[in-house]
Amino acid sequence: MKAEIITIGDEILLGQIVDTNSAWIAQVLFAEQIHIQQITSITDKEDHILQALADARDRADLIICTGGLGPTKDDVTKFTAAKFFLTELVHDPAVLAHVEQIFARFNRTMPDINLGQADVLANGEVLFNDWGTAPGMWVEDQGKVFVFLPGVPFEMKNLMTHRVIPKLKVFKSTEQVVNRYILTVGIGESHLAESIADIEDSFPPHVHLAYLPKIGLVRLRISVTGTDIDALNREADQWKEALAKRIGKAVVATEDISFEEVIVRAFSTCGYTLSTAESCTGGNIARLITEIPGSSEMFQGSIVAYANSVKENMLGVQADTLAHHGAVSEQTVIEMAKGVQSKLNSNYAIATSGIAGPGGGTPEKPVGTVWVAVAGRDQVRTKLFQFHQDRLLNIERTTAQALLMLWNLYQEESGF
Repeated sequence: MKAEIITIGDEILLGQIVDTNSAWIAQVLFAEQIHIQQITSITDKEDHILQALADARDRADLIICTGGLGPTKDDVTKFTAAKFFLTELVHDPAVLAHVEQIFARFNRTMPDINLGQADVLANGEVLFNDWGTAPGMWVEDQGKVFVFLPGVPFEMKNLMTHRVIPKLKVFKSTEQVVNRYILTVGIGESHLAESIADIEDSFPPHVHLAYLPKIGLVRLRISVTGTDIDALNREADQWKEALAKRIGKAVVATEDISFEEVIVRAFSTCGYTLSTAESCTGGNIARLITEIPGSSEMFQGSIVAYANSVKENMLGVQADTLAHHGAVSEQTVIEMAKGVQSKLNSNYAIATSGIAGPGGGTPEKPVGTVWVAVAGRDQVRTKLFQFHQDRLLNIERTTAQALLMLWNLYQEESGF
């Protein structure tokens, strides 16, 4: 079954919000073996919506639209959908009672503007929204399924989970897709591609390899398409094993998990603990680690030592070190790493200090100069990086490199 997502709203195209809905819907549909062919973002204008619906009907069997179902004048989706289907909006007393109950539940008076939310497509089935006032709608037209959902993420997710997915169970395609993943770190995309080119060239037409690079890592996704799910799983595993064997030590996971989760799992299994002393990264490393469930087993804590006084008073960095070498120096990050390792009683520690930008640079230490130290059970490793002018990118790059340094030291000290 081919599916398409249409997100409706000027706020997406203006960059005022990020479209997280499409990514979530795609993941949920893939679990049901429903495959996204295209994702389209459009304005709230009627002609754009009409054209998008027409184009999607030509390409897909299932079209899911999010946004534009609210009570205000800029919410035009259902009015435009009525034109598209050559139907009308009808007042549904059950929907009105449902909306009134939601306001009553929170002891709020319902504004007259919300009366219009009881107007629904005459040719559609109402998807009652227990999490908001805008109902969803399900329409079957010319052999295609159209689903209209509110754009508010938690409302959309609940409607998809409890109303839409149960109805989609009967629409599963006979064609199946099986994915396998390989996570690599410390090797660039082009070098990785060169090292496995002959294996990739030997893939049959129904096997596809995708490269998904991020700063410091590359994720490989192996997709195998067919009808026999057991055979697909066996074949996918064989290709995954062949690729992982060729890539070697750069492989840190052969499942769809993040590098941070790899670290959390490894440290938790070995009983090792981690702490961070962050200056230029501002707690970003700690944030990524603590987003992983189970990180409490291995993460002791973080000290965001932005000011020199905090580096001295909380981490024990010597005043002479700061005076003679500066905050952005190898000597300082060594003392930061050792300081937080001792203070928080951890086996490993990461320290970062740098000039993230856009200001603060000097000829000797321009913007993008970053020192990272990783203290392990037996030694301390340091590295100097020269990044660029972009502040957020510098923080992201520093974070990625610090985690890679941590992993490499952990691997070495553990004898892997």
